Amino acid sequence: MMQNVLDVRSLRQQIYEYLQKEIQAGRLVPGAFIRLNEISEHLGVSKTPLRDAIIQMECEGFVSILPRRGVLLKKMTMAEIKDILEILGALESAALKSVFDRITPRRIKKMERLNADMRRCIREKTFHEFDSQYYSLNIAFHDVFLELSGNAAMKPLLATMKQRLYDFPRLAYMKDWELANCNEHDRLIDHIRNGEKDAAAIFWQETHWGFEAQETYIRRFYAQGRT
Repeated sequence: MMQNVLDVRSLRQQIYEYLQKEIQAGRLVPGAFIRLNEISEHLGVSKTPLRDAIIQMECEGFVSILPRRGVLLKKMTMAEIKDILEILGALESAALKSVFDRITPRRIKKMERLNADMRRCIREKTFHEFDSQYYSLNIAFHDVFLELSGNAAMKPLLATMKQRLYDFPRLAYMKDWELANCNEHDRLIDHIRNGEKDAAAIFWQETHWGFEAQETYIRRFYAQGRT
């Protein structure tokens, strides 16, 4: 039961993280209603912290609260995917430009190491190992420059949108897309090393996060069952 593993996090946050894991694992399915009574009984918690967790998920776009019907786990539409990619591209490219002159050779080396580890993960890991390790390495690569930004509001927003795209539920990664992703990381590193601030930002926004540039991969990825 949830109450047996209480820690410094609020009960609402623990329930929120439990729901995230259930969605990620595919036990809660987009397009279906979340059975709040069952979850409340399973966790041994009252409806209040569960409701608070659901409200947070609604604010973040994961669910819809429908009066007299219940809580619906939302499916992603292609239009929503395009909108999120546009926001991610705008935010990350703006952050990249703002911190560009503070990306040191040491940070560039870190980006290279992370990207090499991502390629190694693609080559050597089983799916379940790859599933968790590759994702963590990819996030860490982006964070090398994002963590230089002083915009505290941007970071949780980016994290939530990336979860919305890739985590709920976690779909099978496509190796050709991930290898292309690593190649794009190489191009970004080259732009940074060469001092090409504007070119780096444009590339990151229009290619790495660009819907049109990634559309073939995106449609294959989400054809697995999410939309």
